[in-house]
This record gives sequence, structure tokens and C-alpha cells, in this order.
Amino acid sequence: MSLRVAIIGRPNVGKSTLFNRLVGKKLAIVDDQPGVTRDRRYGKARLGHMHFEVIDTAGLEEAFDDSIEGKMRQQSEQAFDECDIALFLVDARAGLTPLDNHFAGWLRKRKKPVYVIANKYEGKDQDPGLYEAYGLGLGDVAPISAEHGLGMELLIDIMLPHWEEYRDKQRKARQIGDAAAIDADFEDDDEEEAAWQAEIAAATDGGVEKFPSFEISYEDEFEEDEGDEPVVYRDNSKIQLAIVGRPNVGKSTLLNQLLGENRVMTGPQAGLTRDAIAVDWSYEGRPIRLVDTAGMRRKKKIDDRVEKLSVSDTLRVIRYAQVVVIMLDATNTIDKQDLTIARMVLEEGRALIIAVNKWDSVVDKAGVMQSLRDKLDTSFAQARGIPILTFSALTGRGTERLMPTVLDIYDIWSRRIPTSHLNRWLEAITERHLPPVISGRRIRLRYMTQAKSRPPSFFINCSKAAELPESYTRYLINGLRDDFDMPGVPIRIYLRSSDNPYAKKKKRG
Repeated sequence: MSLRVAIIGRPNVGKSTLFNRLVGKKLAIVDDQPGVTRDRRYGKARLGHMHFEVIDTAGLEEAFDDSIEGKMRQQSEQAFDECDIALFLVDARAGLTPLDNHFAGWLRKRKKPVYVIANKYEGKDQDPGLYEAYGLGLGDVAPISAEHGLGMELLIDIMLPHWEEYRDKQRKARQIGDAAAIDADFEDDDEEEAAWQAEIAAATDGGVEKFPSFEISYEDEFEEDEGDEPVVYRDNSKIQLAIVGRPNVGKSTLLNQLLGENRVMTGPQAGLTRDAIAVDWSYEGRPIRLVDTAGMRRKKKIDDRVEKLSVSDTLRVIRYAQVVVIMLDATNTIDKQDLTIARMVLEEGRALIIAVNKWDSVVDKAGVMQSLRDKLDTSFAQARGIPILTFSALTGRGTERLMPTVLDIYDIWSRRIPTSHLNRWLEAITERHLPPVISGRRIRLRYMTQAKSRPPSFFINCSKAAELPESYTRYLINGLRDDFDMPGVPIRIYLRSSDNPYAKKKKRG
């Protein structure tokens, strides 16, 4: 565990802006309206030569019930309980509010170091708000502008003593060999610096910085194995698992059920989740990155700017995920929006699982399941055999089948087939159903190899590739799916023709 710093304060003081500044990426959604952030978010931050973990929190509200504001306050308090240092943000432009004074009194009673940060300070015009912040009774005030990166050196002065103290404790623990006190992820300064520089290089292109929606590591293998059996590479790399779907189908409830804790806000209100919240987790020793996303409504129904940003963030999550679980509401079956989301997942080449939530409230279970399967078979013939699970995320009944299914579909999605097997199969399947005849000559499929996995993608060398009908390509894909046991994952086939070196030469007279 590294040094943890929580950013707290009332709504709309710039907490998420400072969080994005410290992690160097636009991980959190930022907007002018208050209350955009609702769940706590963790990120790896760097300030000067210091590396630490930073926690973005929801705005502190004076609410103690089960309302959205009350749940936001609980999330913020939990973040404060987990942190080593707290940065209490106030708005230097607007000055202090009664809510700032109220929570300053609450913080004074705690025993953790708390520092007042006057954000949005960009000149002498904000001096009145800065001077007011000294009246909170929490010591000196650091004026900064998180949006423009002004005053970051003051944060270094604040955090440096705590960071050095933390480093000293780590070094002493290492010297005495106290393995339990040593963080397994603890790295030397040189290693951390190298990793950070590599991350900066990957995030920039021609000097222009690019920000992904959330931190993610994506690995793929392109090795060729010529053994006797199809190969599944189990390198124990982290699986990126995204939970998507329409609003209020139980995505956040499922994430909490899998983790065994109230990690994200849940409730009967639709649209509680706005940011894509990524949580590192382990299932039977296998590292998993769970990503809870905002609900996706039909585009024509979205008129709120924050909802548009949330949907855009969800789309980026799908692009970077490896396995996607689409949540359906059993009481509302499947509609056009669910099919649209599933189609996007398959077009991105991701492994797909259909999860039907609230199954305990269904009376005619056989009828609902048959209707669902019929719609999927009709709409997604290109990915026959998509796994369908039914459960209740609220009670947890049936959710134990989800992760084994995720691992199975991930292995299928990662499968590699030896070239020798593919070419024997290609010869057999073309004899079973011959390719069509074009201009008096039959198209010949000469050679086949797997270009990559994740998703399984194949190259076929053939004559007149541009004229091979799409129906025959579908026939090949279905044959691959059935003969090599690859149900439920998108399969791609690319055709290419060999150039005839004599085609353009003139005949001699």
C-alpha cells in the first residue's frame, strides 16, 4: 500500500479537476454543475518526484439519510477513513460557505493531517476568498488553480514530509525483514520513474497529450504455436471486465455483490452511476479489473451534458475491455437499446456475456428465456452461443456462476489454433461445400493461418478474394465456431489474393 491522499470538500470546488491533474489523465468527469462525482475513485498520482495514491470523492453534504446526498457523504467519509492525508478544498472565487465551516469543524475533531487548499485562485481578485479560508482554523492555506496547474509546488511542500516519513517506514520494514509490513507493490524510485516516463510517452503523440477514460492495462499475444492442439495462453494477466447496460438494471449492485462490500452507490433511482469506476480485484488468485459504468439510454433521449459525458466514458470502457457483461432487467426483457449495446461490443471484438438480473421476480422463466434466446439468435448470428446467465444481484443468488463463465469465455476469446490444423480443416470444409464458380472458374482457398487472438482472427489466401460471397465467409465462420468449439465470441476472417506475376505480361507473337 502506498501513501493515500484524499481530496474532500463540498460540491463544485474542483476536487475532480485536481484529481485529474495529479494522475495526469482525465479519469474523472468534470463539469460546472455540482454533484457530478458520486462514488470515490482511486488513481496513481505523481507530484514532483513523489508517487502516491489519490482518492477523488463526492461533495460533502449535510445529509444523513438514504438519499443520494447521504450516500455521497458516506462515500466521502469512507475515503477519509482510508487516507493518510486529507486535502480540504474550498473555492477561492466564491469564498467560504456555511457548509465549508460545518465540515471544517468536523475535520478538526479528527486526528489525521488535514490541509486547506484554496482552489480556483488565479490572481489577486481571489484574495478575499483566500483570506477567509484562514478562518477555518486548520492552519495555513495553499492557493492553487487545479485547472491551470498553478501552485502545485505548494502541494509538494505540504506532502513532502509525510511522503518521506512513509518512505522511511518502508525502508526500515525492509531492513528488518518484516515481510508483512512490506507492500508487495513497493518499488524503488528509479523503477517508479521509469514506469512513469513510459506512461507519459504512451499517452503522448507528437507532443499532444491523450487521456484515456480510466486506467487500464491491455495485453495481447501474437505467438504462433505449431503443436497438435489449440492453445490457450494463461499468463495470469489482469482481465479487464466491464459491466454495461441500460440505467437501473443492477450494474452497481452486481459489482458490490462480487466484491462483498458497498464499493459504489446503489439505489432505486436510475442514473446514480456517472463515472466509470474501475476496481482491482482477485478471483481465485486471478487478477481482475472490474469496471462499473453509467447506464446507456437511447441517444435521442439524452439531453443532459453530464449524461453525454458518462455515455462517452462507457463507450471508451467497452473499447478497452476484454470481457463485457451486458446486464438485462428480467422484468423488462430485452429491447432495442440492449441489442444496440451488444452489437457495439461484438463490433469491437470483445467477448460478451448476457446477464439477466432480477430473475427471482420472473414468473414464466421458460418463456422469458426462450424469447431472449430467439432474439439473440436472430440478431447475432455472427456470434452464436453467447452465454446467458440468470441471477439476482441483490440477493446474490446465481451470481456465483458469473466469474467461471467469464474465465471460460476469456479462454475461448484467447484461443490460438495451429496452422496445420487450420489447413486440414480448410481442405475438409471446402470439400464439404465447394466455393462458388466465378466467370467459369471456381474460387480456390489455398492457405489459412491465424493472424491473432482476442478476438480470433484468421487470414485466408485465395483466388479472387473480392468476389467470394459473404454467405460463404459466414459458412466458414460457423464451421470454425462448431469444429473448434468457439461459441459466443466474434470471429473475423480476412481474405487476400496472391498476385499472379504473369498476369500483366503480354504474350509473345
